[in-house]
Amino acid sequence: MKKQDRLMNLKNQIVIDKVCPELASSANNLVFGEGDPNSSIVLIGEAPGKKEDESGKPFVGASGRLLNELLSKINLERDMVYITNIVKYRPPENRDPSKEEKQSFLPYLIKQLDIISPKLIITLGRHSMDCFLPKRKISQVHGMPEKVDGRLYLPLYHPAVALYNGSMKQKLIDDFLKIPMILNEI
Repeated sequence: MKKQDRLMNLKNQIVIDKVCPELASSANNLVFGEGDPNSSIVLIGEAPGKKEDESGKPFVGASGRLLNELLSKINLERDMVYITNIVKYRPPENRDPSKEEKQSFLPYLIKQLDIISPKLIITLGRHSMDCFLPKRKISQVHGMPEKVDGRLYLPLYHPAVALYNGSMKQKLIDDFLKIPMILNEI
């Protein structure tokens, strides 16, 4: 079975399993992920926002535009990588996802990663970082790759941080510029 078919089956399983029914009932769409399932890079955000919930696609709002810009700086387009979130339904009022919501979706995210089998997993923001690299502070470990259980993670700030604090944009750019070097070392 092709990776794309396996991913669609996994997406359907989330609905069948009624993961986080309270979130599902307030959301327009299940935002599973998109991009190249054969990519060596997976980017993981925290949860869909309003624009993502409307479109059913991850990172299509202001943060997504900045993410596209960051990817272009390393000669990548968004369809060349795979982009997803930990939580697959939009939390009401764009609140942070709860620990319980992240834990409910984590087994499905791990299965997504198993199917795609990327060389590098980029966590965008503290929520996705905490799922794989707990007890770390993003301000101390951003841009520093770390191997855990046979997988290589690169924690980065979420693009939204640069939208609220323009001085953070250069840190994000600098961290993104490390990605090709990290991939070359693998």
